[in-house]
Amino acid sequence: MRLALFEDSHYNSFNPLVYLRPVFDLRSGILLMREKLEKRTELPVDYLIRSLLVSLFQEQNPEAQVNQLADDDYIFINARAIINDALFDEIIELKSGSLLRSGDDLIAIHLSAEETTKISFDKEGLIVFDIEGLMSASSEHKPVSYSWDLTGMNATEIENDFNLLGQQGIKGEVYVGAHVLHYDRIFIDEGSKVYPGCVINAEDGPVYIGRNVTIKPNAVIEGPVYIGDESQISIGSKVYQAASIGPVCKMGGEVEGSIIHSFSNKKHEGFLGHAYLGQWVNLGADSNNSDLKNNYGFVKSYAGGNEVNTGSRFVGMTVADHAKTGINTMINTGSVIGLMSNVFGAGFPPKFIPDFSWGGADGLSEYRIDKALEVAAIVKQRRKMQLSKAEEALVRHYFDKK
Repeated sequence: MRLALFEDSHYNSFNPLVYLRPVFDLRSGILLMREKLEKRTELPVDYLIRSLLVSLFQEQNPEAQVNQLADDDYIFINARAIINDALFDEIIELKSGSLLRSGDDLIAIHLSAEETTKISFDKEGLIVFDIEGLMSASSEHKPVSYSWDLTGMNATEIENDFNLLGQQGIKGEVYVGAHVLHYDRIFIDEGSKVYPGCVINAEDGPVYIGRNVTIKPNAVIEGPVYIGDESQISIGSKVYQAASIGPVCKMGGEVEGSIIHSFSNKKHEGFLGHAYLGQWVNLGADSNNSDLKNNYGFVKSYAGGNEVNTGSRFVGMTVADHAKTGINTMINTGSVIGLMSNVFGAGFPPKFIPDFSWGGADGLSEYRIDKALEVAAIVKQRRKMQLSKAEEALVRHYFDKK
């Protein structure tokens, strides 16, 4: 028996966040979506993704079996499924020749080795199942469809992941003068430092702090919160509930209800609320995003380039990889900033900023691909990493396609 995470055609609703990664490599809570499955099973997990992503994903995960199926029984699991204990049990208990649905969404399907030989793939490399004659069961666990689904459930997912990982206690250093409330719901890993004047409050949810994290004086953290390895929290910062700050990030000002994937910076003052930031994003000093309309109505945002009513009153911005804002940039509710865009200037820029854009409220022009790639390479070099040929090729593909 093997498991396989598969992308479906709804991946497009997560663009521009999934230009450079499969849907299951988005962060939700503490873990990437695929890690929620991997940490619950000892079965081998394979990956079925868009053909466009194979080179980069394989480069980043050289041991992974990608877009190949072994001669074995499989349970195929939708990449958009948020795996928790209850859903994992439903999936593993599926009988061969049966599937699990939530409304119109296929969550999982169990096929024998013989049945997997009948699987086909579409022009994007996405798997196509022939489900005629299969038994069907229903689940109440609906897969996510948009980035704001992930931020909306982030508090719950931090709690779920904290319980799954089963770590608590303080291995790092909490200096005299720092205040820690509810030790039983706090984990601080080795090498991390919490300086005097800080308050870490886990009264309303757990706080998970990874390795070699620096929390500078007078910062306040109110759980549920996750702060990843090697990240830094600036002096006097306020990290509110339901915030996930991934590895190697620098965060300052106010952060609430947001997910910062990894390798992204918001080091200075400014408010970030109910937002999703990809990798290698940099928000200039005093950049602010609105996450609530003045009339308290439902926020409209963009998914796959189309305007969508989110059905939520709290939705901030979605920012693709390598995008940046200048100092004092103001971003409206539900805004989307595209891949490698650079936004700056006074006033509110458009709510939808296409990939490779340069400018703001006074107008947008095209960001030259050579300059965009040059900056991306410099940014990665500062973290002792390189812009790989596979990543550059993928970025150039999106530039040519726009």
